[in-house]
Amino acid sequence: MVHSALRRLRGWEGLLLAVLLVVLVYNFSSVPGFTSGSNLTNLFQLGIEKAIVVLVMAFVIINGEIDLSVASMMGLAAAVAAYLFEQGTGMEIAILVALLVGVLGGLFNGFFVAVLGLPSLAVTLATYIGFRGLARLLVEDRSIGGFPDWFDQLGQQGLIGSLTLSIVIYGALAVVAVMLLHLTGFGRYSYVIGNSAAVARFSGVRVARVKLVVFAMCGLISALAGVLMAARLGAVRASTAEGFELDIITIVLLGGVSIFGGSGTMIGVLLSTVLVLNIRNGMVLGGITGNTQTGVIGLLLILSVLLPNVAVELRGRWRRRTAEPGAPPPPPTASTSTAA
Repeated sequence: MVHSALRRLRGWEGLLLAVLLVVLVYNFSSVPGFTSGSNLTNLFQLGIEKAIVVLVMAFVIINGEIDLSVASMMGLAAAVAAYLFEQGTGMEIAILVALLVGVLGGLFNGFFVAVLGLPSLAVTLATYIGFRGLARLLVEDRSIGGFPDWFDQLGQQGLIGSLTLSIVIYGALAVVAVMLLHLTGFGRYSYVIGNSAAVARFSGVRVARVKLVVFAMCGLISALAGVLMAARLGAVRASTAEGFELDIITIVLLGGVSIFGGSGTMIGVLLSTVLVLNIRNGMVLGGITGNTQTGVIGLLLILSVLLPNVAVELRGRWRRRTAEPGAPPPPPTASTSTAA
């Protein structure tokens, strides 16, 4: 256990931890208002819905897939709950229907990807547009609010001290995600499928079933995050959670999850979540505009894809250079032996 922890600290997780410490030192020393109690609470509260979806997006990408529709599903679920409440449905039923819409949307994505074999990039790009379009049909250009007090309080008041329901749910889901990915057969199947779906299939893994479950999980958790966001904001528009997918994917890839699937740890994802939230918070307090913030996150996305691949290439070259010069040559191949 100790050896495994030390090995990870020498790898990508250690680099993330070092960068996080640098960002924290800078924010604490140079960003005005960063150390205030209200800001430290807002640091997580204002980005908690993204952090929740990040946990399940890690499973999607480790499986070798991508889901661009998560933010649109967040907006759609919030719009469904708000629309049903506006039509006279009880808020409890409206929430359940919104979560069901999330599951169905995830299964819709999973069916085309896992069963029909279509690329997840194309499928979820279509539902990215489709889910957002459905939200606009329901809400149009209005803002729906006036939710019950108990619902607003769930998103705006502390459930445990200053910790809101969203933060408590995130903590519970983070523990479940770590255990599910690293301590169960489902997590091992995810890594095997991400490395090679064909090998996994020949090994007896039910690839289609695993991917269907992963996409259904993604739809459900995205819908849950959308409902929690509606509770925090106290109102819903068709543009709710618009653009969140960039931050979500960036956090997962920055956490060390390979864009090609099959590698990465939930610990790295959790570290990158805290890192990106601190970077965002520091830029907001520093008066940096939204467009510049988006550019910084986009740069992080590029670096999170390039740096791991560059590191692997450099490590391979270093090993080839440091190989013993007196090592015996490889045995001759069959064709060489025959020719001799």
